[in-house]
Amino acid sequence: MALGNARPGRLPHNVWYAKTMPSFIPFKGLLYDTTVVSIDDVAAPPYDVVDDADRARLAAKSPYNSILVELPVDEPGDAGEMTKYERAANLISEWRSEGILKRDSEPAFYLYEMEFTDESGNRRSTTGLLGGLGISGAQEGEILPHEETMPKPKGDRLYLLRATGCNISPIWGLSLSGGLTEAIADSPKSGQVISSTDEDGVVHRLSRISDQGSIERIEKIVGATPVVIADGHHRFETSLAYRKEVRDSNGNSSGGHDFVLAFVVEHAEDQLLVRTIHRLISGKSADEIREALAGFFVLTPSPVAAASLSPETLAELGAMALVTQEGCWLLGDWIGPDPGEVAKQDSPGGGVLWELDSVRLAKALSNLEGIDTTYEPRFRNVLMAVSEGNSEAAVLIRPSTVEQISRAAHARLRMAPKTTYFHPKPRTGMVIRPVED
Repeated sequence: MALGNARPGRLPHNVWYAKTMPSFIPFKGLLYDTTVVSIDDVAAPPYDVVDDADRARLAAKSPYNSILVELPVDEPGDAGEMTKYERAANLISEWRSEGILKRDSEPAFYLYEMEFTDESGNRRSTTGLLGGLGISGAQEGEILPHEETMPKPKGDRLYLLRATGCNISPIWGLSLSGGLTEAIADSPKSGQVISSTDEDGVVHRLSRISDQGSIERIEKIVGATPVVIADGHHRFETSLAYRKEVRDSNGNSSGGHDFVLAFVVEHAEDQLLVRTIHRLISGKSADEIREALAGFFVLTPSPVAAASLSPETLAELGAMALVTQEGCWLLGDWIGPDPGEVAKQDSPGGGVLWELDSVRLAKALSNLEGIDTTYEPRFRNVLMAVSEGNSEAAVLIRPSTVEQISRAAHARLRMAPKTTYFHPKPRTGMVIRPVED
């Protein structure tokens, strides 16, 4: 079997210039005992897509729901007692002592499958592996981030990692090697299959791959080329910071802190669905926002009602869309500063980022002082926020492609925060990785 087989959408070998390649190793996972609790009652979405109402609903499902340790909150009497992060650590310890969580006796890669229906009604699946992804050579090119991060979530994740000593939810990595999906399918599975269906009807299945031959084959495939971070940049950077802290305190010794829990999927179009994250804009009137954007884009009234502006429709129209209570406009051709000059200044490396709606929109809004931009992947919520007056305007943008993500990562460029939204997302609580054995 050849590694790194060429296929549509895959980058050629001559752009792989990492000095070292990634390590991807099995680990002894910490899993819920499904004879004691229902996995549907304790699994949760990743913390960054959970709002206050979602958290309350999840916490009410079970006193063992993973959201209690993934997204701890301050409670009355915390001052001088314990932090929310210490409470999360205590809960993990209690659940282990009660037998709610049990540690596997041998290392394994955890096969993770997600079956879902896409926006066009087609049944699809994403198949990858949960394992420990080495981060020691991240600055040498073996791990390629593609998106900027914001400081607050990163600090929160570091406090949680320090307190619990666990990777509670994974980052998502794209392996540029060919053959990973085939190797997964060919590997014998062991133990019980854990299955959970989420609120969107996505079926999540977890099983183990623990035979030595399969482990070695998977390690070789993933280790042949760089891994692109598709999702979980905050958790990745948190793990880098945590690794440095531990190494600074232990004489620079290696250990589990050199790895992060990662869901690694082959870089292939049939394995990945990238959705968009729309922008909600407040702080200026709808007219001011529209006038500001008119200085950068050709604005024309949309021939389609806002409720019908799906990503596919926007792609057909070749435009983004501005939505306000007064109407809906297409943001067409760029008429601002020369795109080539902007690309040279803002996107060193040939304007890779300039292709992205999120980058051009950010440039157009950069001189509009006093605005507040929030991010919302759910189309219905975007329209509701505008219609109810919670945001003066929204801009509907088109999703980036898997190819654009890889090109940006290889050019050492970072997309604007919240440019990509991979769907569906692995559930928190299916398996936890204790950092140190």
